Amino acid sequence: MSDQPPQAAPPPGDPDPAATPPVGPGGAAPAGPQQPQDWVFPPTGGYPVGSGPYGGQPWYPGAPVAYPGQPVHGWYPPGHGLDPADLLVTPPGAGVNGWFGRCVGAVRRGWRLLLPILLLTQVLPALVVSVLSLVVDPSAKWEESMADDPAALPDTFLADTGILLFVVLGSALVFGFVQSLGWAAGTWVVTRQAAGQPVSVGAALSYGARRALGLWGWTLLMSVIIGLGVCFCVIPGIYFAFALSMAGPVYLFERQHPIGRSFRMFHDRLGLLLGRVALVAAAVIVGSGAAGMVEGIGTLPFGTTPLESPGTAIGVLAVTLVGAVLALPTHLAQLVGLVVTYAEQRAHEGPVDSARLTGELG
Repeated sequence: MSDQPPQAAPPPGDPDPAATPPVGPGGAAPAGPQQPQDWVFPPTGGYPVGSGPYGGQPWYPGAPVAYPGQPVHGWYPPGHGLDPADLLVTPPGAGVNGWFGRCVGAVRRGWRLLLPILLLTQVLPALVVSVLSLVVDPSAKWEESMADDPAALPDTFLADTGILLFVVLGSALVFGFVQSLGWAAGTWVVTRQAAGQPVSVGAALSYGARRALGLWGWTLLMSVIIGLGVCFCVIPGIYFAFALSMAGPVYLFERQHPIGRSFRMFHDRLGLLLGRVALVAAAVIVGSGAAGMVEGIGTLPFGTTPLESPGTAIGVLAVTLVGAVLALPTHLAQLVGLVVTYAEQRAHEGPVDSARLTGELG
């Protein structure tokens, strides 16, 4: 009789590990030691050496490496806040296609809310500024005054120019607050929808009203910087426009140092940010140019004094309204493009997702 205690039998339905060796292709047992189920290559430890962003360190422990310095495309470590399926944040390595797909997705999800917000805060102020410009437009008076001597300036040239600039710049300054409200509200909608949070036009406008004053102030400062750059030379103005493109989102999400942060993002990832913002700028220029062309050609038949009679006044106002509405897609492209670009920049700086960005908006 054996003194050894009997071994416990395996539970019913479970094969005996000793009786069922691992089976490889063709029914043969695989050669070499078997790895745990959650084993990945390369193992934690940073193979090959120098493959990570810092010498001798991996991108993340256990990250597979396609070639030195880059992880396998589409691989993101679990629990590190990088989700390749995130609806807003374009992860590193996804390229222009990933960025563009998220822009299109944001438009498809939010256009029903974004269109009324942009109509109220972007199109309507632009329409009012255009109408005020028509009211104080002195060109008809100047043509009459210059009929005898075309080479001479009109007698009221300086006064009329001053009134025109005061009305246009003053109204643009005042309505800039309303436009800032719209940008903040639209950013709130795009971000929360990507995170699966509930949204509404009223709640978006309420959030925009809380952030409008600060965003408006920073926007005025940025406009002064860009304007000075244009005055000295056009190229510095263009540079400032690109370098400050992230300042608005930085203020809304981080609420500190928007100008400095935007410059740093621009220079840290110059090619990536320049390419994204250039695509947004191209869409805005083409859309705005087409809308302006329609408005300019449409108002020609009404003459230089269209507001003197009810018929021509209604006609020119209708054309101006059409031109303002045609510019609506450019506002939508600018809003979505810059928000998605900012989210991509944050992903290059560290782990982030839509839920975290939603929390940062407050």
